Amino acid sequence: MNWIESIILGLVQGLTEFLPVSSSAHLRIVGEFLPHSADPGAAFTAITQLGTETAVVIYFWRDIVRILRQWGLSLAGRVPRSDPDARMGWLIILGSLPIGVLGLLFEDWIDTEFRSLWITATMLVVFGVFLAVADRVGRQHRHLDDLTVRHGVLYGLAQALALIPGVSRSGGTITAGLLMGYTREAAARYAFLLAIPAVFASGLYKLATTVGEPQAGPYGTAETLLATGVAFAVAYVIIGWFMHYISNRSYTLFVWYRIAVGLVLFVLLGLGLISA
Repeated sequence: MNWIESIILGLVQGLTEFLPVSSSAHLRIVGEFLPHSADPGAAFTAITQLGTETAVVIYFWRDIVRILRQWGLSLAGRVPRSDPDARMGWLIILGSLPIGVLGLLFEDWIDTEFRSLWITATMLVVFGVFLAVADRVGRQHRHLDDLTVRHGVLYGLAQALALIPGVSRSGGTITAGLLMGYTREAAARYAFLLAIPAVFASGLYKLATTVGEPQAGPYGTAETLLATGVAFAVAYVIIGWFMHYISNRSYTLFVWYRIAVGLVLFVLLGLGLISA
């Protein structure tokens, strides 16, 4: 049964990682309705995100190779640091610092208190409203070439909020981008690129600290890796669909979905049908 559950959770991770609906919240919620009726755990979530982030690397590989090349050349002094791709490399590093520092400082809370479904439900609704406001009032006139150091830091702080299930890594950074005046597509593209260092660092850290250790959650290493592979396959398809979707439409669908899931979760918790 664990193998089937792992496949289901891999599908959930792949389907929700890049949508502004919080994949960690969905893994947390779906886990309660599987036969084990348990939280898959922060380690399971972080490791399966390695699969979805690998899909990002493949999907945006041309952008990533260009950014890495120009960033490396800027280190050697062969291109100016003002080069757009070199600047992007530096800004991704800068924007990754907040989630790295806060993730280490609050690791125990992230693994325990922050995973309460009461908090998850609240974050789904609250940040759903924030996304709606940002999508409505954002001027959407800036592109990634307009990215500044200040905006890079703000993007990074917004991404760090995703340490709390329910906020959404992409949702938080996209919301910040829209409020700063970036287009929907630019905000989403930068959110995906910005997530690469943080997700790989977190996932590899959790993988290194859990392999060979006593099983801390309901799923062992092999089952977690299966879910990671499933998440990769599904996520690769979802990225293309999502980028096409937001180039033509607003985030309204995701806003209402977040609010609906959050309210249903409040009802289930209030009636005692699931445990927080």
